[in-house]
Amino acid sequence: MSANPWQQRTATLRPTAVNRVLAEAQQLQAQGRTLVSLMRGQPDTPTPPHIVEAGIKALRDGYTGYPDNQGEPILRQAVAEKLQRDQDLSYDPNTEILITDGATSGLFAALGALLQPGDNVLLPDPIYDAYGSPIEIWGGRPVSVPSRIRDGRFALEHGVLKSLCTPHSRVLLLNTPWNPTGAVLTREELKACMQCAEEANCYVISDEIYENLIYDGRRHLSPATISRQAKKRTIIVNSLSKTYAMTGWRVGYCAGPAEIIQAMLLVLQQFSRGPATFVQHAAAAALRGNQSSVRAMAAEYQQRRDQVVAALRGLAPPESPSRSPGGAVVDMPMISPIVPEGGLFVMLDVRCLMLSAEEVRRFLLHEAGVVVIDGSAYGPGGNGTLRVSFAAGGAVLEQGLQRLRDGLQQLLTHQR
Repeated sequence: MSANPWQQRTATLRPTAVNRVLAEAQQLQAQGRTLVSLMRGQPDTPTPPHIVEAGIKALRDGYTGYPDNQGEPILRQAVAEKLQRDQDLSYDPNTEILITDGATSGLFAALGALLQPGDNVLLPDPIYDAYGSPIEIWGGRPVSVPSRIRDGRFALEHGVLKSLCTPHSRVLLLNTPWNPTGAVLTREELKACMQCAEEANCYVISDEIYENLIYDGRRHLSPATISRQAKKRTIIVNSLSKTYAMTGWRVGYCAGPAEIIQAMLLVLQQFSRGPATFVQHAAAAALRGNQSSVRAMAAEYQQRRDQVVAALRGLAPPESPSRSPGGAVVDMPMISPIVPEGGLFVMLDVRCLMLSAEEVRRFLLHEAGVVVIDGSAYGPGGNGTLRVSFAAGGAVLEQGLQRLRDGLQQLLTHQR
């Protein structure tokens, strides 16, 4: 029996890795298992009080009706000020900024405005897996751009990216800081990406949701800052979820050329009226207010990152180094963390276990009681890795890391 039309429409869609693993974990919890999650990218810090108070005040002041579908003027103006302040980028709040229900909504609208059926979307590999389905919905074709681990970080190869650009390439989708790898794209890397985009005459969608969670003195750069031409082909997608611990508020924004923003607004109007009016007033207060909470959060997450890296570094089989026939000491294979430059995740290299990352993940879930994501869920470039979140801290992080270490050590011992 042939599939129904609605089944054909959804046949290529799939749950995100987080939702898939979450469903599996919930089944175990329903059986009475106690699990510790090091999986999600949801900050455990509360929304700063001044933002909450701004939302309450807006409610009391009667901001409860339909919002402006492009976004409340107060928030569009605040976004324009923020982009000027942080990136020295000038956007007209009346024509070049769109307010959305989080970054996901903005990404969906951008793809809807730019893609025609059969167009290619270039995606770094590994990459946040939730990008794939919206591309499919709009008739696009995801094209993976393989990366490689070089000097302790994931990096794109300019030659590889250039070789994959064809007349069918319509969009290059970048994510910096790069989920799940934690790499923060440098000016030189962004220049190379924008050069490829210009040669292929394709647009760049830049997901910058982790822009303020950057470590070791690095600085976020948007592709739109590279040149005037780069700005003309870049659509910035962002939200307040991570920077201001506002994941449940569902408010984001896009900035780009006026004609594209207006096309995105037409797409958005078909499925959303935008975030609640009082939420937009709170978001404006977040962007315009004191940013000390943002800096404090970044410092806190850098400490957590260091805690995860220290806990997971040096995991090896419990035996002395072996010696080659000539007597030289041979290094034992080790599990090693890839130190992230930004974001909320550490990629853990587990290739020495001789198991797939999915097998390791399932063992850790069922036997050690700790929830992580297998890197292969984000593309072939993530094979042999696990994504470990440090969005939660304190006792949760400590207990989760202990379970993770114990489970991995058990696997290392069994393969001696």
